[in-house]
Amino acid sequence: MQDLPRPGDRLRPLLVTGLRAPFTRRAWAEAAYCLIGFPLGLVGGTLLAVVLALGAGFTLSLVLAVVGALLLIGGLRLARALGGVHRGLAAGLLGVRTPAPPPFRPGGGFVGRLDARLRDGVGWRSAGYVLAKLPVGALGAYAVLWWVSGLVNLTALLRWAVFGQRPGPGDPDGMPLLTPIPFGGPEVDTFAGTWGAVLVGVATLLCAPWVTRLVVAGDRWLIAALLGPGRLADRVRDLEETRALAVDDSVALLRRVERDLHDGAQVRLVAVAMALDMIKEGLVEGRQPDVPRLRKLVDGAHRNATEALTELRDLARGIHPPALDDGLPDALATLAARSTVPVRLSADVPVRPTPAIETIAYFCAAELLTNVIKHSGARQAIIGVTQQDGLLRLRVTDDGRGGAAPEAGGGSGLAGLAQRVRTVDGRIDVRSPEGGPTTVTVELPLRA
Repeated sequence: MQDLPRPGDRLRPLLVTGLRAPFTRRAWAEAAYCLIGFPLGLVGGTLLAVVLALGAGFTLSLVLAVVGALLLIGGLRLARALGGVHRGLAAGLLGVRTPAPPPFRPGGGFVGRLDARLRDGVGWRSAGYVLAKLPVGALGAYAVLWWVSGLVNLTALLRWAVFGQRPGPGDPDGMPLLTPIPFGGPEVDTFAGTWGAVLVGVATLLCAPWVTRLVVAGDRWLIAALLGPGRLADRVRDLEETRALAVDDSVALLRRVERDLHDGAQVRLVAVAMALDMIKEGLVEGRQPDVPRLRKLVDGAHRNATEALTELRDLARGIHPPALDDGLPDALATLAARSTVPVRLSADVPVRPTPAIETIAYFCAAELLTNVIKHSGARQAIIGVTQQDGLLRLRVTDDGRGGAAPEAGGGSGLAGLAQRVRTVDGRIDVRSPEGGPTTVTVELPLRA
């Protein structure tokens, strides 16, 4: 009988993580990010706010409208530059690599350039981040205060014994106990009280990494939302990548078809044609035919023609499996029946996807089942296909050794599957811990 987990078994990892948090590189990097980000955000945000406010005020007047527009343009350019500085700081200290937004594209003529500058979406989003950095930077400075007060309180014994920070006779004020709470803290009047100050410092330091992490998490969200390329640019870049993948995939398919035809069926059809020519020459009128030789030529031509048909059939099956003519569930049932590993299939596809989606799903299932047979050492596999939320979900699970990953290579073909499903805005999720089980989920839209 397996022992039930005790509550302490679950609390122990959390306790160890909490005790180690102040000594991790991540915690100190986030604290340094908050410390540097506060003056940078304060100066940059204040300067930008002044420039944009003056620009907006001047544009409302008829006389200084041009000056106001120039100030707004200067503010947007300043915001772009400050956004680049913040992206670099986040990349250097937090490891957050945010792609740079697209460069500014000026319009034609003076009015066109002016209008393009004022409509600079990247500049306005960067300005939004720089202005939002004012309160976020203040919160970051408050998070750093947790570290400072904790470290200072740890030196309470040293300050009392060595530096003499103790109240004298008749002195009502003791040694201050620093806390990040903005309403002031108690004072230490006795040597025993310094030990309490040390305990407060330890507790403050244990909490400090989580305070800074909370502030940094909000800052990272703002960076991703305002300093990146934007959703439209991300979508355009993703479409460009998937279009390139689709073109490369189609070119590779055409080359494979050409190579297979040239090296296989074409060679055999040429042999058939040559055999027929030799048979034709052997059947010239007035000449006694060599029946055994002609029979041998006919047998060879028949064999080559049969093998050419088989290769053409296999080639056509590689482009579009005939089993898909009756739908994806029947095709998967045929695939499962041919597997050397027992496969349990469950399929619920009330709305038939487009042929392109069915083909991709079939080949994904075939490739994943091949991986199960070749690499996993599994005793059983499960293939499930369902429709939910407008998506076709294909899930292949096995009880093998696990350890599969798209980037691991090893001939598993998972990286190729990921590229294939991306061409139709699909996604693939691989969960394969060491020791198994392995579950690969492929999500595809119903229409390509």
